[in-house]
Amino acid sequence: METDEAQRVVPFQLQFDKPLASQIKIAEWNPEKDLLAMVTEDSKLLLHRFNWQRLWTISPGRSITSLCWRPDGKAIAVGLEDGTVSLHDVENGKLLRSLKSHTVAVVCLNWEEDGQQIRDDFGSMSAYEDRTSRFFPPAPRVPRIQGLVSGDTGFMDDSEYSFQDLSSSSQQRFNILCSGDRDGIICFSIFGSFPIGKINIHACCVPSSDTQSECRLLNASIHKVALSKDLCRLVVMCSGELIKFREESENKQMAGRGMHGLHCLALDTSIFWKRKNELHQVAQQASNIEEMTEVIRASLSVMSKQWSDAMHTFHEKFDSLSNLIARHGLDSSSQEEFLSLLGGARTSPPVHQFLVNSLGEAGVKRVSKVVCGAGKELQLVVLNHLQPAAEIIGFRIGELRGLSRWRIRYQSIGLDETLISTAAEKVGMIIVQVEWFMRLLSSVVQQFSNFFNWLLKCIKILMQEPSDQLLPYNSELVVIFLKFLYDQDPVRQLLEASDADQIIDIDMETMQRVKELSHFGGFSDCEYLRRTLAKQFHQMESSFNEAFLMPFTSISRKILCVDLLPLVPLPSSPVSLKIPTSVSYYEDAFQAVSYQQTCQGRFVDFISFQIPDASFSNIANCIAIVRGFTRDSSAVNKGNASLEALLLHIPDGYHCVDLSLYKESQIVLLLNDTTSSSESSGDACMMIVQATDLPFVSISRSTCINYWKLHELKDSSIYLHMENERVRSIPHSVIAPLAVSSSRGVACVFAARKRALVYILEEDEDEVSETE
Repeated sequence: METDEAQRVVPFQLQFDKPLASQIKIAEWNPEKDLLAMVTEDSKLLLHRFNWQRLWTISPGRSITSLCWRPDGKAIAVGLEDGTVSLHDVENGKLLRSLKSHTVAVVCLNWEEDGQQIRDDFGSMSAYEDRTSRFFPPAPRVPRIQGLVSGDTGFMDDSEYSFQDLSSSSQQRFNILCSGDRDGIICFSIFGSFPIGKINIHACCVPSSDTQSECRLLNASIHKVALSKDLCRLVVMCSGELIKFREESENKQMAGRGMHGLHCLALDTSIFWKRKNELHQVAQQASNIEEMTEVIRASLSVMSKQWSDAMHTFHEKFDSLSNLIARHGLDSSSQEEFLSLLGGARTSPPVHQFLVNSLGEAGVKRVSKVVCGAGKELQLVVLNHLQPAAEIIGFRIGELRGLSRWRIRYQSIGLDETLISTAAEKVGMIIVQVEWFMRLLSSVVQQFSNFFNWLLKCIKILMQEPSDQLLPYNSELVVIFLKFLYDQDPVRQLLEASDADQIIDIDMETMQRVKELSHFGGFSDCEYLRRTLAKQFHQMESSFNEAFLMPFTSISRKILCVDLLPLVPLPSSPVSLKIPTSVSYYEDAFQAVSYQQTCQGRFVDFISFQIPDASFSNIANCIAIVRGFTRDSSAVNKGNASLEALLLHIPDGYHCVDLSLYKESQIVLLLNDTTSSSESSGDACMMIVQATDLPFVSISRSTCINYWKLHELKDSSIYLHMENERVRSIPHSVIAPLAVSSSRGVACVFAARKRALVYILEEDEDEVSETE
């Protein structure tokens, strides 16, 4: 007997038990790698390997409220308290992209990838090819010069890493990131970077069994969102008050009392599947355009800072001449004194003192190095970053312009030809202005260099030293510099958008030529040369926002609520009520698998949640499992739809801490012993139940929207027994979250005493064969 007991395989082998410095509030396994992301109570994001080696730690300075991995496991989405969703690289935690789609805390995230290859209307494989690499070198990165970093670099120190390093891999397959906030707003973004839809569940109307009324949710807060694997349905678990509104003439009147509780919504998101080819192409182009827009913005910021610093150094040295002139009682300007020196009329004492004593030869060389060096740096930024980014944007917006003319396919998702054409024109204006800026910058730097060469010559003469080795200068350029550049800054004027109404003076002859060119296919807006480069960039960015808002608005209108299922009643004013919930989709083996039937129910949804003891007087300590909610939602209005559900009674002496749906329709339960004297002491256990083996009961949906249904399953509920299920005892009292990896077959459990226990959920095949 002792030998048999020793050889008995214990379910869920314990891999290790590790102490934690801080308690964990959120945890998610990487879907492709043995990596676990965890959020501590003080909102630090940690990434650990399976062997518990820590890879990196980042801290956003804001509370982290949700986590979700990209399906390929190469990036993680982080939802924050302020409504921001940020994407981070798995290798080092580097911020890849940040979206401010919400105004309040993002409480749940779900990232789903389309498992089907993109096909055309005839069912053949259709892979979108990005042609940009054929005509352009690799896309430029954000410029970083002498430690200067522009823009938001994320939670870590900046590095050379960029979102572009992941863009190609992330866009191989079409994927959608869904985010829900505590105010009932759900946002959708393609690749996690291109916003493509938004819905407010408070505005969702679901027809009631009474054709003269409809139901809505008031004061709803989202708990969980789950997009189906075919992208056709979205399940939303939320708490709120369900109210029936009755049509009264032209107004809608509230009819009856509301039902406050936990509800399930089914949203029809089939537009993502039906138009995934078009959305994939538009999203890829738009995402890359946004990346290049960031390069231009950062380039302008870096250039403005570089040139401003150089001009500060120049004026810091040369402004002292004005003070010397005033001290000597002269009524003249610095430019007039320099012109007198250039003409050979006289050398005033303040100029002599300034050149020989204050500035000197070393000072001239230092200022010359700073100003001319800044000019060269600006030219490099333009050539290596700004100009190629603008040209790539021009090419990509041209691609979108061509797509927008395919009206039957692309206007259905909101790609508007007029708006795209306007955006294309704004990009063309930027490209022209960049060329104009380069000419101006080259001229300004040349005149500064010529002026400094002349000053060096003057200093040598005043000090009676030989000046044969100095570079020559052009006296006419010195005159032009003193009259037009000494106390003016045309470079800064082009770079900085200081005044909204600021315009650049352009001669009438140039403006006339621009207007003549517009008749031969030039820009319809002939005033672009009067605008600063920064202002033109702002107009270009605004045109992009307006053009891409159309697909966002068009898709948002096509995301509709098609079903609502009241689950259980909740207290009217729940105080931080946390209900363990889990939603997953499993492939239905009884459904035919074909391309045409992808949206007709290939995947079945499983919704599981703990029923609060206060919900029903005759039901306590139960878990509810509902399946097939979205599969038959289209038949609800016909009165013949049904779904399946059951109740699981937790064994006596235990209560559910958290739960998670697992692969092959299994449910993992994390249970605490209720007989312990305190929460931190006592034992716990982990149990796996095979949901497909359970006797589900069909529930009629004809009038389900009007009242609670699950309490009717009380008489057919299933009682779980420890000896009949796969159970592993845990020598600690445990807390949520329960982190389960379906791809790797492991689970991480967090003890109340700040410990992490990792279990292997699959039994060791070698050990099993030995015992047999």
